[in-house]
Amino acid sequence: MNNKKKIAVIGGGTGIYSVLTGLKKHPVDISAIVTMADSGGSTGVLREEFGILPPGDIRRALVALSESEELLCDLFTYRFKKGNIEGHSFGNLFLTALSKLEGDFQQGIQQAMKLLNVKGKVIPVTTEDVDLFAELENGQVIEGEANIDTPQHDASLKIEKVFLKPEAEINPRAEQALKDANAIIIGPGDLYTSIIPNLLVKGVPEAIKASKADKFYICNLMTKHGETHGFSASDFVNTIKDYLEGDVDYVLVNNKRPSSERIEEYEQEGAEFVDSPGLKGPFKIIKEDLIRGSGYIRHDPEKTAQVILNNVNT
Repeated sequence: MNNKKKIAVIGGGTGIYSVLTGLKKHPVDISAIVTMADSGGSTGVLREEFGILPPGDIRRALVALSESEELLCDLFTYRFKKGNIEGHSFGNLFLTALSKLEGDFQQGIQQAMKLLNVKGKVIPVTTEDVDLFAELENGQVIEGEANIDTPQHDASLKIEKVFLKPEAEINPRAEQALKDANAIIIGPGDLYTSIIPNLLVKGVPEAIKASKADKFYICNLMTKHGETHGFSASDFVNTIKDYLEGDVDYVLVNNKRPSSERIEEYEQEGAEFVDSPGLKGPFKIIKEDLIRGSGYIRHDPEKTAQVILNNVNT
């Protein structure tokens, strides 16, 4: 009998990578539920040319949960620097080829999971082809995740809402993972382009609310210009609650400010450290040092995993 705690992690991008790499080192059963709204770079080109679902966030989750040799993981993340495939990562091309060979994107992922010796499951949140749109405070509508993520518009304008076209239904595999979970982890990651696109899929908020799991939201460490400029922890949490149409049980907030030297580079890009004044709610607030000791200002995988596991009910 499998007595491992079942943990479903919802997100995309580099945020989900940190959480998955931390949890992977512990005896837990992990399901990574990944956004299908990515439209930038290599992923965008492959979506357009081959008519497949976006492979980029899937690739990151596969590598995060892989227990294969480091060389194989490096191969999956290798990005070509010239020629007709300049800008493409090997992993994206590999997933595209597997999808075509298997005749199905999910079957391609299953084969990649075997080849990479993945601990757990990597699940697209939906199997439908969707695009992300954002409506700004001036009424302007931005089409495509890539254009929201790297704004060509006035990035000081607040995002009023985001939505998917066409509407999409939850992948039954994702629904089952949420139903079976002991803990559901939302975030961290770009709020409007990596996290909320999952909550826009029909059936996802309902499955989260219906689940008996402990629900966690991991707040971002830094704001992002064009998405969350000026946000405090309360703003992040309230936005998640709006799209979730309900509360979480735990909110994890970093309480250690990085050095001014580490913050300086982010400030040049219009990003700010996320503070948590006035954060309150029916949820339990957990304030811990969650930050990596050096380098990019990101969540430390082991610290974050430990805080989660210390608060998951058996």
